[in-house]
Amino acid sequence: MSTPLTLESIRSAPKVLLHDHLDGGLRPQTVIELADATGYQGLPTTDAGVLGGWFRDNANSGSLVRYLEGFAHTCGVMQDEASLVRVAAEAVEDLAADGVVYAEIRYAPELNTDKGLSLEQVVEAVQEGFRVGEQRVAATGRKIRIGTLLCAMRQNEGWLRIAELAVRYRDLGVVGFDIAGPEAGFPPTRGLDTFEYLRQQNAHFTIHAGEAFGLPSIWEAIQHCGAERLGHGVRIVDDIKVSGDGDVQLGRLAAYVRDRRIPLEMCPTSNLQTGAAPTLADHPIGLLAKLRFRVTVNTDNRLMSDCTLSSEFAALAETFGYGWADLQWFTINAMKSAFLGFDERLAIINELVKPGYAALTAQS
Repeated sequence: MSTPLTLESIRSAPKVLLHDHLDGGLRPQTVIELADATGYQGLPTTDAGVLGGWFRDNANSGSLVRYLEGFAHTCGVMQDEASLVRVAAEAVEDLAADGVVYAEIRYAPELNTDKGLSLEQVVEAVQEGFRVGEQRVAATGRKIRIGTLLCAMRQNEGWLRIAELAVRYRDLGVVGFDIAGPEAGFPPTRGLDTFEYLRQQNAHFTIHAGEAFGLPSIWEAIQHCGAERLGHGVRIVDDIKVSGDGDVQLGRLAAYVRDRRIPLEMCPTSNLQTGAAPTLADHPIGLLAKLRFRVTVNTDNRLMSDCTLSSEFAALAETFGYGWADLQWFTINAMKSAFLGFDERLAIINELVKPGYAALTAQS
C-alpha cells in the first residue's frame, strides 16, 4: 500500500514553491525580537502566540487592503542588514523543514530602505541570508535551493530601477522580477518600459494579476506586458462558463492561458482571506486543475495565512479528494515553471521530485 496521505506524510514529500513573500513569512517570535533589538514601536502584542493570531485574524478580513496592513510591522523590523540576513535565513530553514526542495521567494527592496539602506545593500543582505539558510539546511543532510524575485510596488514609481537591479544580480541568485501591491487603479501597463527592458535582457518576470481585480488585469499582464507567469490568476475563471449539465466552455483569454501553458501561481488560503472565494470547495483551483491549466500551489504569506505548503496541499487533498499523483502533478507543474535553467529544473524533477513521490507510492 502507498503511504497514507496525511499532513505529516505530505511534509515529507518534495515540494516546489513559486509564490512566497519574504516579509509575509516571518516567525512571530522573530518579529518580537527584532522589534526589541531595532527599537521598532507599534506591535499589537509581544506575546508570540497572540501576535501570530493577530496577523492571521487581520488577514482574514476578506479585504486585500486589510490583508496588506500587517506588512507594516514585518517590514518595520526589516530595516537593517542583520535583520534581513536573519529573516532570509530563517525563511529557508522553515521551508526546508516543510519539505520544500526549491522555492522562489519574493520581496520589494524599496520597503526595506526606511533607515538608509541602499537597494543594493538590501539585496546583498537578503542573498547572504539565503546562502546562510541553505548552508544550515545542507548541514542537516537536506537539500533546498532558493531563487529570488525582486518586486516593484505597483502603486509607486521606479519599476525600471528594480528591474535593473534584478538583472544586475541575476548571477547571484536573483532569478526574476514581479510587481506587487494593489491591482485596482494600478494596471501593469503603467510600466511597459520596464517589461520591454526585461525582455531585451532575456530576464524572467511574473506579474500579480487576477487576484483582487478581474480579467482586464490578466489580459494586460499577458498581452501587453508579456508575463511568463500569473501571480494568483484566480479570476481567469470568469472567462469559463460551466452549464448546468457540466459542459465547459472556455473564453478566448482562458483558452489562450491554457493553450500557452501560462502558469497560475495559486495561493488557496490567501485567496480565501482576500475574498476570491467563500470556501475552499468553491475556489477556482478545483475547476482549473480539472481542466488541466498549468496550476501551481503556493503559500503567498505563511505568517498572515498561518499556513505551510504542506498544509495547503493537505487542505486541497481533503477538499477535492486529491492523491499523491495529483500532488506530484502540482509539484512538477511548479518546477517546470520555475525561473531556473532547463537543465537545473530537469535535475530537480528527476533527482528529487519523482524519486520522492515514488517512495511514497511504492507498494509494500
